[in-house]
Amino acid sequence: MTMTPLFPHTAITPPVAPASPSRGRVRPLGLSEVTVTGGLWAERQRLNATETLPHIHARLESEGWLGNFDLAARGGLPEGRRGREFSDSEVYKYLEALAWEVGRRPDAAAEQTFRDVVARVAAAQEPDGYLNTMFGRAGQAPRWSELEWGHELYCLGHLFQAAVARHRTRPDADDGLVAVARRAADLVCRVFGPGGIERVCGHAEIETGLAELGRALREPHYLAQSALFIERRGHGTLADIEWGRAYFQDDVPVREAHSLRGHAVRANYLAAGAVDVAVEQGDDELLDAVRRQTSHAVARRTYLTGGQGSHHQDEAFGEDWELPADRAYSETCAGVSSVMLSWRLLLADGDPAHADLIERTLFNVVATAVGSDGRSFFYANTLHQRTPGEPVDPETTSPRASSSVRAPWFEVSCCPPNLARTIAALGAYVATADDRGIQVHQYADAEIRTTAPFGDVIAFHVETAYPDDGLIRVRITESPEDPWTLSLRVPSWADSATLTDGRDVQTLAPGMATVHRVFRAGDVIELRLPLEARVTHPHPLIDAVRGSVAIERGPVVYALESTDLGASVDRAVVDRGARPVERDGEVWLPIGIRDDDARTWPYGPADLSAAAAREVRLVPYRDWGDRGPSTMRVWLPTTL
Repeated sequence: MTMTPLFPHTAITPPVAPASPSRGRVRPLGLSEVTVTGGLWAERQRLNATETLPHIHARLESEGWLGNFDLAARGGLPEGRRGREFSDSEVYKYLEALAWEVGRRPDAAAEQTFRDVVARVAAAQEPDGYLNTMFGRAGQAPRWSELEWGHELYCLGHLFQAAVARHRTRPDADDGLVAVARRAADLVCRVFGPGGIERVCGHAEIETGLAELGRALREPHYLAQSALFIERRGHGTLADIEWGRAYFQDDVPVREAHSLRGHAVRANYLAAGAVDVAVEQGDDELLDAVRRQTSHAVARRTYLTGGQGSHHQDEAFGEDWELPADRAYSETCAGVSSVMLSWRLLLADGDPAHADLIERTLFNVVATAVGSDGRSFFYANTLHQRTPGEPVDPETTSPRASSSVRAPWFEVSCCPPNLARTIAALGAYVATADDRGIQVHQYADAEIRTTAPFGDVIAFHVETAYPDDGLIRVRITESPEDPWTLSLRVPSWADSATLTDGRDVQTLAPGMATVHRVFRAGDVIELRLPLEARVTHPHPLIDAVRGSVAIERGPVVYALESTDLGASVDRAVVDRGARPVERDGEVWLPIGIRDDDARTWPYGPADLSAAAAREVRLVPYRDWGDRGPSTMRVWLPTTL
C-alpha cells in the first residue's frame, strides 16, 4: 500500500524541522510555526544558546577537533590531527545545533560564527567531494578501508543533517554548507551505489542523513542510496567482532529483526533511517518491521526514564528484562536517537504512545544530561549511583563515559552537541497538523501559528506550568470560519484527566482528546492532567529491581539522593505500604535506614532491621547531582 500524502510538499512550504516527510498521518509544525515561550524548556533553550553552544565551540577549538579541518586544508595531516576517528561529526552536530538556533532566534554573532566554521570545513573538502580528516591522505589509512570502526559515512550523515538544518532555516544562505554536503553525498552515491562498494558503515547514521538531505533538496537518488544501505544491513558485510555483528545491526536484515538490539545509538539511528525510507517509498513491510522492533524494545528493553542501553562494554541494549539500575548505561545519545525514531513513527501513524515516550525521554534523559550551568554533561545516565564521586575541574576532559558527576567534556564528546541540536530544535517536536486540524503532543508555554490546509490561519497560545502543574490552557487567537479539530495528548499515566471546552466537561481516557467545532478568538480550552506523586512497580521479570518501587509524578521520575537522606542511599528501605506525599511543590516519602552491620559473610537469614522511617525529600531525576557529588537511586527496595 502506498501512503497518500495529506500535505504534499508541492502544496505548502515544508516545515522548518529536522524531519519533514512528504507523506504520513500528520506533518510536523516547524520552528516558524511553534515558539516555546516559557517554562522549563524555554529556560533550557536560553541556556543552550548562551552557555552550551559557546562552550561546545570553545572545546572544539581547544581539543583541536576544529583545527583538524585547518590542518587538512593546508596539508598538515596526519601528524597534527587530534581526537578520535569520529571527531569530525562533533563539528557537524555543532553546526546543526547552531543552524537551528539561528533559525529559531536570529543573532548576528551566531550567524558569523556559523559561517566561519563552515568556511573551515569547506576548505578541507577534496575536489571529488570527499571530506574526512582521519582517512585518505598520505600517511593515513585509505578511504573506506575501515568501515567497521572508521565512521567516515557516519560523519557524513551528520554533515548532511547540518546542511538540512541550514537549508530549512536559511534557504537563501550563501555560506556553502549545502553545496559541501551535496558534493559529499554525490560521492557516496557513486562509491557505494549499484556496482560500487557493497558494504555499510559500522555506525548507522548515513541512512538518516541521506534520506533527509534527499527530502530537503528533492534529490531522489540520495533517498535511493539510503534505501540501499538499509537493505544491505544485516547481511554480514562487516567483520565479526567479540560482541557479534548484532553490535552493528549487521546480523539480521532490518525486515527480519524482532527487536532493537546491539549498540543502542546505532540501532535507533538505523531504525529512524528505515522509517524515512519506508514512508517515502510507501513500504509498509519495512515500516511495520520498525514498529515491531521498537514496540518490543520499549516494552522489554527500556528503562523507567526512557533511557536505553544496559551494557557498558558495548553501549548496547541488553536482552529482554535485562535492566539493572546500577548498571544502566542509558547513553545520552541513545535518548536523543530514541526521540528521533519516536518522532518519525508519530508522524507516520499518529499514535500518541510515541509522544509519551518522547516526553518521558525528554524530561528524564535529555533534561538530566545537561547541568544547570549548561556546561557540564552526563554521557551515561545511571539509575543508581553507589559512590559520590569527586568534583570535576571545569577545564578537564573526562576519559570515562560513566561518571558520578557531570563532566565539562569527554574524550568521546558525542553527547554535548547531540543535546544542543535537540534542544535548539525542540519547538519542532511540540505539535503536528493534518487535514482536520492541529495536534499538541508536548506541553510547554508556546505560541502556535500555522496555515490550515484550506488556507486560513490557526493560531493559539498554550499556557501551562507543566510538568509542575497539570493545567494546560489553550487560548485561541485566530481561527477560520469553518470548524476544525484541536487534539491534545492525554498521557498514558493520566487516568482521570478532564477537558473543559467552555461548554461542558469531559472525563478522558489516555490517548488524544479532541474538540471539533468552530472556534473564535478568545475561546479557551482547558486540559487538566492528574499530577499526583504515585508509586510505580517494575515488571516482575526485571530481576534486578524486583521488590523495589519508584516514585513518579506525571512524566517526571524522582530520585533519592544521599544529600537528603543523610546516609548512603544503599541503606535506604521503604515500607511496602508507604505512599509519597506532596508539600510546597516537593515530593516526600517515608524512608528507613538499614544498619551498616559488620557481618563477615553477606548471606543468611533475612535481616529487616531499619531505623524508624522518616519523611525524606525526593528530587526530580533530572536535578540529581546539581548540589554536588552524591549517591542516588531511583528504585527503592521495600520491606519483605
